[in-house]
Amino acid sequence: MAGFLVRRLLGYTVLVAVAASLSYLLAAVALDPRSNYADRTPKPPPAVVDAQLSALNLNDKVPLLQRYATWAGGVVRGDFGRTITGSPVADDLRRRMGVTFRLVILGVFCGSLIGVLAGALAAVRQYGWFDRLSTGLSFVVLAVPVVVVANMLILLASWANERVFGHQVLLVSGEHSDGLSTGFWGEAVDRVQHLVLPTVSLSVGLAAVFSRYQRNMMLDVLGADFVRTAVAKGLSRRRALVRHALRTALIPVATYFAFTFGALLTGATFTEKIFGWHGLGEQLINSIFSNDVNTVAAISLLAGVAVLCASLAADLLHAALDPRVRSA
Repeated sequence: MAGFLVRRLLGYTVLVAVAASLSYLLAAVALDPRSNYADRTPKPPPAVVDAQLSALNLNDKVPLLQRYATWAGGVVRGDFGRTITGSPVADDLRRRMGVTFRLVILGVFCGSLIGVLAGALAAVRQYGWFDRLSTGLSFVVLAVPVVVVANMLILLASWANERVFGHQVLLVSGEHSDGLSTGFWGEAVDRVQHLVLPTVSLSVGLAAVFSRYQRNMMLDVLGADFVRTAVAKGLSRRRALVRHALRTALIPVATYFAFTFGALLTGATFTEKIFGWHGLGEQLINSIFSNDVNTVAAISLLAGVAVLCASLAADLLHAALDPRVRSA
């Protein structure tokens, strides 16, 4: 198993390095940091602009490969360069990482757990009322973009706060309320109130995908010989389904986990913008509009590392479910 994980880790590391390099090269070619100085009044002299861009490693008059080598050398030392305003990229991203990954990890956990349970139950009770209801809801959710889901949740929360709760229970903007002096537990409750809607926004789509995938995988193993044999040897049907059928059906779902994590990072970009969370997604959009090559490349690198970690987690889960992988 150790050899299997080491081989996977080496492969993922190479892929992240290639993806980060391509992201930097694409950003350096597509974005135009020099245009940020064109509309300033008074317009700075060209020599001053060149000096400023050179200090930030953004001067388009310097060969692209030379700029890339400078950037890559800094990344190896843990230096992601400087933003278009001159501040270190790492300082801002360090805080935004916690915001985005807290939201995404919670969304992945809730969405995958609900989806797996719903899909397994729908398969066990195939063509029953729960199977038909979950199928219909899944297709409806999958047909609606994340942006629409998030705005619908905001409208629903505003209605519930006014008509059901009578006060603000579901908070729709920001990560927390400013100026609170309610102590640790009061601040914790406030953060949970802000976290509910963005988490639901990310989770519902993921739950719909996992439920469909898990249902199909579960149906493939329900009639398998090993399940019938387990029941014939004295196991109750419920224990045979949980210990044997569900465990086997989870193996391909575990492999799919890494891909959904990357897709959820993309969905988090829109969710952060809509709910006012100042995370990596919001900063990525702002950096593209401000032609901030170093920040775009750094966020792409962090996203690649996050997907690498998710892939390793999926491999560990795969190894825990499948004894053949552990003996490899």
